[in-house]
Amino acid sequence: MVPEGLINPTASEGAALSHAESLCQHFECLKLCGEEGEDEKQIMQSLNVVLLSLDEDMQKSAKLLTDYDVLPALARILKTSQTCAEKAAQVLAELAKNEETRKPCIEAGLVMALVPLLQSSDQEMLLHAGRAIGRICYENNELQEQLVEMDVINSLVRILTNFPENDPLVRVGLLALSNLADLESAKEALSKTMVVEQLVKQLKRAETHERVEMIIEVLQMLAENEPLKMQLVDTSVQETLCDILQRLQDSSQTEDLCTIKSSSDLIVSLLLGDESMQKLFDNGSGVVYQNIQSWLTSRHTLLQMTGALAIANFARNDSNCVRMVQLGVVHQLLDLLEQHVENGDVAVQHAALSALRNLAIPADTARILGQDPKLLARLVQWCEVKDHIGVRGEANRLLASLLRHSKSAEVVKAIQKAKGVKHLVSMTTSEHAIMQNEALIALAIASAINLEIVEEVFKEADLISILLKVLQDESMGPEVKYNSMGLLCSLLDSDDLRKEMEAVNLKETLETLCGHSNSNVVKQANTVLQILANASQSSDHFFA
Repeated sequence: MVPEGLINPTASEGAALSHAESLCQHFECLKLCGEEGEDEKQIMQSLNVVLLSLDEDMQKSAKLLTDYDVLPALARILKTSQTCAEKAAQVLAELAKNEETRKPCIEAGLVMALVPLLQSSDQEMLLHAGRAIGRICYENNELQEQLVEMDVINSLVRILTNFPENDPLVRVGLLALSNLADLESAKEALSKTMVVEQLVKQLKRAETHERVEMIIEVLQMLAENEPLKMQLVDTSVQETLCDILQRLQDSSQTEDLCTIKSSSDLIVSLLLGDESMQKLFDNGSGVVYQNIQSWLTSRHTLLQMTGALAIANFARNDSNCVRMVQLGVVHQLLDLLEQHVENGDVAVQHAALSALRNLAIPADTARILGQDPKLLARLVQWCEVKDHIGVRGEANRLLASLLRHSKSAEVVKAIQKAKGVKHLVSMTTSEHAIMQNEALIALAIASAINLEIVEEVFKEADLISILLKVLQDESMGPEVKYNSMGLLCSLLDSDDLRKEMEAVNLKETLETLCGHSNSNVVKQANTVLQILANASQSSDHFFA
């Protein structure tokens, strides 16, 4: 039955048909596909007319296509007509540009009809089928999961492998991967293919900003998967990324800055895995580490940040820390920080200080850094900056870290000589509990190692009164109170400091804490009271 308003296709050729009426005739022709007498030449003609119509007026033509129920006919053509399938796929690729037609395309089974065409060796067929599938399935997670189940991943990898120089076809493959690669099922499927090798090859040959960004976007998603991350490193993507950064390092163009950022972000992502990080470090010989110095001295804060973050990540391994300290990375970081302390980039400051703090965690490097006069002088200087709270806080934390991790008498002497101990005493009054605890533990360790060196500073800074206030403050957390009492224990070997405790009636405060709700605080208060009562000289094991 001919829909209302549709002129019968058998009307005389001389009749004047409107554009819409003519288009509807071709719709009817397509709907008859598969019936006896309907030849492929006529189908091709009708498909060409529909294609032109979509190009001239997408909205109107797309609506007519769905209203006249032509989509199931297109699915039938895809399945049954080898000659016309490519043109039908091209029509669908254009039609799917219209967001409103995507759902009808899905309901008509067109995706399932298009997927087998990705097995073709015909590049035009692959181009149109790939575009159609990509557009119909855009932002449809359920359908994208189905595509993965239908082994579309292998078809996409095959396209990149077999036709690497067909740029329009490669673009289709990349767009499809960017839509699918965020799915865990897709990552798992991709990890069993050679996709990484093909993507790195494409990145090397990419000549436009758009192509580079598209490839890096896909690689960034793949780097979230550990097996794929290792494949990326094994394929030496880091070398290509470092080449890109070197090529663009002197540019100020917006597009180039975007590429610098995306390349840098991908390098940092590769460093987040322990195995991949170690392979990239390669005892300081890896290409990423070899580029760090040039990044730290770059005029781009993006590259400076990348250098600092790379060091911070390499420093997750103790032997890497020792090697980097031997290679002089500490002073490179100090020089970078010097640029940013007064009016520089806060993010770079924190990244550089975080890298230094990571380097100071192993005992061996903490002892080396804790006796470095230049480092200590800079840290003490930054502990005194008033307008840069973040830098001041991180500098204090690094001083505390050097004491905590080195547990070295030489480090205690060096920090005291640099006038750093007084800043740690001030740090015990920080509004941040984590900083208070770090300072309390560091001072307790310093006192246990050599109380004589730090005793005078403690007296000048009125440390006993500070600790008394902490213990009396009901808003203070139990861990801070516990560590404060641990520090008090390590001070009892000093006659002068013990007299100060008696002068402020510390015993009364400790007796009050024996009724505290936290059992650890109660236990620690009883311990200090017992030591005070016995005038014991012991100072071991009383700090967390």
